[in-house]
Amino acid sequence: MGFLLEGAWRDDAPNTDAHGRFVRQASRYHNWITPDGAPGPTGGEGGFPAAASRYHLYVSLACPWAHRTLIFRKLKRLEDIISVSVVDPVMGAEGWVFSKPDDIEGKKRLSDIYLVANPAYTGRVTVPVLWDKERRTIVSNESSEIIRMLNSAFAAFTADRTDYYPPALRAEIDTVNTQIYETVNNGVYRAGFAGSQEAYEEACRALFKTLNKMEELLSLSRYLAGSALTEADWRFFTTLVRFDAVYYVHFKCNLRRIADYPNLSNYLRDLYQVPGVAETVNMDHIKTHYYASHRNLNPRGIVPIGPLLEFDAPHDRDRFGRAEAAE
Repeated sequence: MGFLLEGAWRDDAPNTDAHGRFVRQASRYHNWITPDGAPGPTGGEGGFPAAASRYHLYVSLACPWAHRTLIFRKLKRLEDIISVSVVDPVMGAEGWVFSKPDDIEGKKRLSDIYLVANPAYTGRVTVPVLWDKERRTIVSNESSEIIRMLNSAFAAFTADRTDYYPPALRAEIDTVNTQIYETVNNGVYRAGFAGSQEAYEEACRALFKTLNKMEELLSLSRYLAGSALTEADWRFFTTLVRFDAVYYVHFKCNLRRIADYPNLSNYLRDLYQVPGVAETVNMDHIKTHYYASHRNLNPRGIVPIGPLLEFDAPHDRDRFGRAEAAE
């Protein structure tokens, strides 16, 4: 997976603790784009005012964390406001790379983008990256914060007024986000990259305990926070849409498929069929990345031809109705 150590590239395996538990490194950049350039709610420095054509996203179409930002860019109609570069699906010894030098900084490796921002950077080189073309630096590489910037900071540049983090639902959204992040979004990685049987079983059982709970919750409401479609649903979606094709087999999360859960599978199709969302899903990149990049898990890099996925099939979620978009 690799990382930079004081500006020098090092290739290594995923982090695990003494008990074999996968440990995800925290994101390093937490600046915020705000309407007036003031510092954001989690600190960082100011000086990043919302503007058209100033900011750029570096993403992988395979990565669920980067996928969140592409969904929000699409839903908030920001395609003409924020440009995008896509890394190649296979991550090799040099980490994320571009098929040709990127259009913004002319670099071939994402690690070189990090070094433009800080030549002595130490840490993982991850996607997504929200880049300031004017200051030539990283605004943020934390997806959960980037989607909130896209949700609200660019109101002056888009006609879309949907609020996916409405004040009245924030406590509920934060609660479900925490549970799903720890046991599902990151839980599949904790299972897949576990360094011991104990760590694997611990992660996998916690994962399916939460999936079972969400299956029950979704038997009572259309979305995770009731009748309103919120950021919690999109954060959950990017793991669910990869689950049967990748995590079930590649990460050994094989107690049940999402297709085996009536409510979760219908919910997944409901979200996939929201206008514009299907365009952000690239199953070729998703399967190629996981199966061809993680040679410690799949030594020959063979990418399976299945499974057949029917995200366009009818769903039953309209029976619950849907709240009007929050404005």
